[in-house]
Amino acid sequence: MNRQGNPAILAQARRQHSLDKRQRVLTALATLERDGEKITHTAVARAANVSTWLTYTDGIREHIDAARQRQAHTPPPTPGSGTLLTPAGLRAELETARQEIKDLRQERDRLRSAIRHQLGQQLDTLTTPDLAGRVDELTRHNHQLADQLQQAIEENTALHTRSTSLEQDLAAARTSLRRMIRTENTAR
Repeated sequence: MNRQGNPAILAQARRQHSLDKRQRVLTALATLERDGEKITHTAVARAANVSTWLTYTDGIREHIDAARQRQAHTPPPTPGSGTLLTPAGLRAELETARQEIKDLRQERDRLRSAIRHQLGQQLDTLTTPDLAGRVDELTRHNHQLADQLQQAIEENTALHTRSTSLEQDLAAARTSLRRMIRTENTAR
C-alpha cells in the first residue's frame, strides 16, 4: 500500500498497467489475424478491451498496420477452403462496420468542434487589439480626406468665381475693342 504517496511506486504501477494493456493488444491482434478476422483499430481495441486511442499510439499502430498489410496480401478464402461467409458472420461484420462508422463520426464531430473553438479563440485574440488601432487609423484618414474635400470645394468655388469674372472682363474688353475699331473706321 502506498500511504506515503511515493511517486516512484505509482509511476511503476502505471508503467506496468500500460505494458499489460499493450500486451493484451498484441495478443488480440495475433488472435484476430490467426482467425482470419478483419483487422481494424476498432476490432483490435474491442478484442483487447482497451480504448481505440491506444491502438493508434506509436509501437502499436505499426503492428496493426503490418497485420493489415499481411491480410491485404493474403488471397480471400475460396468457397472450398472451409471458411464460408455465413449470415451471422455478415451480420457481425456489418455491426462492426456500423460501430466503426459511428465512432469515426463522433471523432469527426469532436475534432470539428475543437477546431472551430480554437479558430474562434485565435480570431478573438488576434483581432481585438488590432481592431481598435485600425478603427482609429481609419477615422483619422477619413477626417483628413473630409478636410481635403472641403478645401478642394472651396478652391473650386473660388476658381469658378474668378473664371466668371475673367470671362466678363474679356467680354467687356472685346466689346470695347470693337467699339474702338468701329470708331476708328468711321473716322476715316
